[in-house]
Amino acid sequence: MTTSSPVAGKMPPGVLSLAVGAFAIGVTEFIVVGILPSIAKDLHISIESAGSLVSLYALALAIGTPLLVIALSRLPRKLALLGLMTVFLAGNLLAALSHTFELLLVGRVITAVTHGTFFAIGATVAANLVPKAQAGRAISVMFAGLTLAMVIGVPLGSFLGNLMGWRLPFFAVAALAALGLAAMARWLPAGLVQGAGGKAATQLAALGSGPILTMMAVTVFGFGSSFAAFTFITPILTDITGFSSTMASALLIVFGAATFVGNLGGGYLTSHYGWQKALRLMLFLLAATQVGVALAIGSQAMMVVMLFVWGVFAFGLSPALQAGMLATAERYTPKAVDFASGLNISAFNLGISLGSMLGALMVSRHLMASSPWAGVAASLLALLPLAWLARRNRALRLAH
Repeated sequence: MTTSSPVAGKMPPGVLSLAVGAFAIGVTEFIVVGILPSIAKDLHISIESAGSLVSLYALALAIGTPLLVIALSRLPRKLALLGLMTVFLAGNLLAALSHTFELLLVGRVITAVTHGTFFAIGATVAANLVPKAQAGRAISVMFAGLTLAMVIGVPLGSFLGNLMGWRLPFFAVAALAALGLAAMARWLPAGLVQGAGGKAATQLAALGSGPILTMMAVTVFGFGSSFAAFTFITPILTDITGFSSTMASALLIVFGAATFVGNLGGGYLTSHYGWQKALRLMLFLLAATQVGVALAIGSQAMMVVMLFVWGVFAFGLSPALQAGMLATAERYTPKAVDFASGLNISAFNLGISLGSMLGALMVSRHLMASSPWAGVAASLLALLPLAWLARRNRALRLAH
């Protein structure tokens, strides 16, 4: 379903309501990193055990998202999104009220699975609320809620959580989820059709589709390329560039602000040039930027500049990657569009995991200063499956 054309420069309120939900989800995903010591101390566990609240969150998201997308494929889209946000709210309340590590972990896993599914279904809904040419921009507005969470929500939540107890951010996220729930109930059109899901077997067939798997590879290598270095950005800034830990934390806000700018810019490029051209351009620029980061790593002044530019292109990919998966699914697996969208959300997280593992391997070999070069290689590698997919699409067009 596509609504009437939005006024130039404005998005339908339904898209903005999805961005509110995305903001709440973004805060809950990243907040744990800032309050891990507080959680470990209060629940009498090691910092390593507390760290599983991050890794198991990503694992639950990657595995659970496609499965839950299938389970919800027959539901009307508005009902599915309202249900997901309700369960997300409950998961955060469970986390906030938990007095054992195990119960906290259950709350985190519940929110992780709803997180990925919300973005998978929400991206298709956002794209369908506007004319086709504006789909990339609508997705970027929704994802802007996620990046805005990195700029405002996470630093503020970490500060308050460490000052007033780690449970406070979870209660705050539950309140944000209630706000998002109310906004979606009010502004999402009731006429959103159910997902074109069909049988589970029909959707699972997307896993055997070459173009779908190829698009996932673009996401894994492209988006994951930044995380070889970004996972260790704090020790890089303090131990190599020579910033104080306080300044390093402030620079993370600079990076977060850049991701917000990049996400909106990526949406603009996707809508104006198409997702394939936008991805080619941004992958080249991301590779060049990471070369700049590697060369500037010893200079404080240059590193501040490069950190901002890096944030712009690292997250500028997101709208084009998601729009690319939706377009690929509509062409090759039209009965599994939401499922394919869910697979791409999994690919984002798989990219983060693989990038982090590669970075950890380099750090273990005392190559932390060289970790941006791994990102250069990965972002250039993403151009290969993208080129294959472009050739396949051209051949299909010529055949018809």
